[in-house]
Amino acid sequence: MMIGQERPYTGGVAVKSIFTFILHYVFLMGIALFMVFLRNPDGYSSYLAEHLPVFLFTAGCLFLLFWIIYLYYFFDNKSFLTDMKNVWLLFFILDVSIVICYLCGHYIGVYARPVALLALLVLFLIGYRDAIFLNIVFAVIMFILDVFTDYTTYETTGITNDMFSSFMICFISGIFAVFIGNSAKTRIHIITTGVIVAIPTVVIIVLLKISDYIQTGWQIQDTVVFGLGGSIFSSVLLLALLPIFEGLFSVLTVFRLRELTAPDSKLLKLLKTEARGTFNHSMTVAQLVESCASALGENVELARAAAYYHDVGKLRQPDFFTENQTDHNLHDELTPELSADIIRSHAKDGYDLIMAYRLPKFFAEVALEHHGTMPIRYFYAKALRMSDGEINVENYSYQGPKPKSKIAAIIMIADACEAATRSLTDRSVENVEKAVRSIIQERMDLDQFSDCELTMKELNVIKETLVSALTGLYHHRIKYTDVHFSRSGVEDRGGRTDA
Repeated sequence: MMIGQERPYTGGVAVKSIFTFILHYVFLMGIALFMVFLRNPDGYSSYLAEHLPVFLFTAGCLFLLFWIIYLYYFFDNKSFLTDMKNVWLLFFILDVSIVICYLCGHYIGVYARPVALLALLVLFLIGYRDAIFLNIVFAVIMFILDVFTDYTTYETTGITNDMFSSFMICFISGIFAVFIGNSAKTRIHIITTGVIVAIPTVVIIVLLKISDYIQTGWQIQDTVVFGLGGSIFSSVLLLALLPIFEGLFSVLTVFRLRELTAPDSKLLKLLKTEARGTFNHSMTVAQLVESCASALGENVELARAAAYYHDVGKLRQPDFFTENQTDHNLHDELTPELSADIIRSHAKDGYDLIMAYRLPKFFAEVALEHHGTMPIRYFYAKALRMSDGEINVENYSYQGPKPKSKIAAIIMIADACEAATRSLTDRSVENVEKAVRSIIQERMDLDQFSDCELTMKELNVIKETLVSALTGLYHHRIKYTDVHFSRSGVEDRGGRTDA
């Protein structure tokens, strides 16, 4: 899952992205020549000379496939091409998958290839639709390379069962892996995905080898075992390679997000120890944000994780924030100007802390943006009361920037609504709805959502979701009767005692 600020698709970006595609095309052709060398180490040069037209045909087909990939992103997701890291990730996945599959096919057997590997890697590192599309391209590439590297056999017998079954297994198993793996949230689910994907793989092998089965009986069991092993090996390789890709390309998979929100995560553990009130507030906000993100179709795991870290900047001076105070308010001893500086600094401090701990930059951006350029009303009002003249509201406002993503905007709203609702004495549905509506309207009036493309419909969905969640979170409780149970009997503290 790639995240980050969207850049414009300019002429310079187009040139850079096209050059990167051509560079990887040349690299893939190098891989193809290496495959020929592995299969024909002694007659490498003569093979190429004899099959030069086939080589040119293969090169042309692969070039067209690369253009298909480029045009897919150009028309469907142009922002993907604006970040070269995305393009390098895509081709790194493609190159690694091709090399691993070919080596397994060369040294073990064509049916032992972990053909679902590419589909699973793209699914978790880039996206669902991309995984389906790129798996189709991958199946075609593997078929072309199989024919090219073993063209002598093709000239003699045509397309063999192995070539055709390899294409079908790659195509169908990859698609199955995307459908099944899309719901995987834990490492064990990935292994389960490999086991389930083995079912269509074995079915294809049996169907394509049915004539051999009739003639030789159960001698085809080796290919079945290879098919089972290749499917499960796809999942095992995924588990091994995911951390490498996550680290190299700073990708946030669902597994990485869950690791970052675990109780033993360093920064969260520090927040829980030194700013307990802020920690509890962040956990509550995360629940609200999760509900809103789900209602809007945003990435729920990413939204929840970002909410966990949005207030970590309060670790710098935790005692100056209300939720961490007991009876004494340190701001009573300070001027409104100094208090406002301390309060608004937690946004920038959060950014610095998150980056210092080498956590995802998206979390840091959310920490910096979650108050936008909102005024700090309490200290602005306090300064007005202490002043004879007008006060510049910008001196009592957060320095921004405004939220640049829908998730940051959701966190901005949920953060304010949780604090406002907690301070209400009467948390009826009407009062909660009034508070939430007021908070959203104020931020609209102050143009806080101008950079994140939130629509009025989406803001209404957020409002309804928060009202429902907050009334459930702070629901009315009945007053407990003053009855005490003990070994000697039951005592009604109102004066009555029963044995």
